[in-house]
Amino acid sequence: MTNIAAFTYKLFGLLVTSDIKLQEAEEQTGIEKFDVIIQYGKEVSLDRFAGGYYSLEDTDFYFYVPEAAVYCISSGSRITVSPVIGADEAKIRLFLLGTCIGILLMQRRIIPLHGSVVTINGKAYAVVGESGAGKSTLAAAFIARGYPLLTDDVIAVRMDAADDVPVVHPSYPQQKLWQASLDHFGREANGYSSIYQRANKFAIPIRDNFCSSPLPLAGIFELSKTEDSQPALLAYSQMEGLHILNVHTYRIQLIHMLQLQQWHFGQIARLAAAVPVYRLIRPAEGFTAFELVQQIVNEIQKEEVIL
Repeated sequence: MTNIAAFTYKLFGLLVTSDIKLQEAEEQTGIEKFDVIIQYGKEVSLDRFAGGYYSLEDTDFYFYVPEAAVYCISSGSRITVSPVIGADEAKIRLFLLGTCIGILLMQRRIIPLHGSVVTINGKAYAVVGESGAGKSTLAAAFIARGYPLLTDDVIAVRMDAADDVPVVHPSYPQQKLWQASLDHFGREANGYSSIYQRANKFAIPIRDNFCSSPLPLAGIFELSKTEDSQPALLAYSQMEGLHILNVHTYRIQLIHMLQLQQWHFGQIARLAAAVPVYRLIRPAEGFTAFELVQQIVNEIQKEEVIL
């Protein structure tokens, strides 16, 4: 599609034109053809939600966030944002770059996983896990050791139809870290913007340690907490890996609403066959992020020697 707009970006491998300035991303210039249009829309009736927050009408998926906006994600190519009067722009962008992007990726048949990705030796390695597992903190430890960030929160994985090589596309140069994580890294929160309605979680720019090129996905690590005192790294079987990829698909509950169950299962099955999946266990107490970094790096080096 062709369009000229105020702001243009490249996000998750897609060329985006937006009526809304996305402060988290870096603007692009000289682009006239776009994959996705983000635009403001007229007020939308809430009757279609029937007391819920989602509604599917043909190729239009509606998503309602109280005190923010009604979003309409259409055919993987357009996001229309109808703000609630007086809504905070930061909250509008939070859901635009999160859930809305996840839905759009599904519509475009791109696998969205929930986690962070760092780059090691020219390849992408993903850390997935439940909220609070420490994914972003571990990614920050990698960054501190000189390994660039590729994406945080939403992971866009494309599977090449010809050779089953999964590729991760970069998002935008920002991390979200809790105050406790900043404390562990000896960093002050002054100067960072807090995430909307989360006074102790901050948006951290990563412009000097960000990889802006797509890379092949070479490994996936599921991070979880344990009461044990030592971290551990274990390999999952392919079948176990398939389950892990299903559990940690971003906004997995929407796959059924979008009627994408068959596509999704086929894609994560291919991904589980193409990429090793590991269980990475960290103690619930103490700060072991740098130990975990070393365990992952050691495992990658061991695999490279075998290959």
